[in-house]
Amino acid sequence: MRIILASGSQTRRGIMDSIKINYDVIKSGVDETCDILDPALYVEELSRRKAKDVSAKVGRGDYIILAADTIIYKDGKKYEKPKSIEEAFKNLKELSGGTNIAVTGVTLIDNRLDNIETFSDITKVSFKDISDEDLKFYIDHHPDILYNAGYTLEGIMSLFLEKLDGDFYNVLGLPLGKIYTMLNKMGYSLKDLD
Repeated sequence: MRIILASGSQTRRGIMDSIKINYDVIKSGVDETCDILDPALYVEELSRRKAKDVSAKVGRGDYIILAADTIIYKDGKKYEKPKSIEEAFKNLKELSGGTNIAVTGVTLIDNRLDNIETFSDITKVSFKDISDEDLKFYIDHHPDILYNAGYTLEGIMSLFLEKLDGDFYNVLGLPLGKIYTMLNKMGYSLKDLD
């Protein structure tokens, strides 16, 4: 059984590489706008759309499509990928000194059996107060600032982390523990994915 990652994200590819499972990448071409207000339902819907799009592209076969969508959420506001450096700075300024929630929706489609499973995971991320000077340093030295709300927890941003409650990988966009549990529920072990 082959996994197809329905994402062009370098971070998600890096996570997949780290667990030594063979996989292919086929990016979805779906519209990523959605009117759903609940953060968990929002990312679940987008992950489902991505997975179904890629599933339709490859057709029936021995594939498991893995799609995910992540947003950052704080005080009723959704923070998605910033469209500019200025927006990333504004986002990070608002997240500084407080707790935000990383919400990732995941959909797995077993293309052989037409089985679809969707779930979401939540991680609470608390940051120290970050000075404007340090935020600017981070932005100047981060290779891909236009990521979830403007941050990942790797590298420089880890210096500003006060507390993490939940799955670290969920913040990066792939909650591996829950994905593994769901694959088991679907009847697969790691040897089936080699």
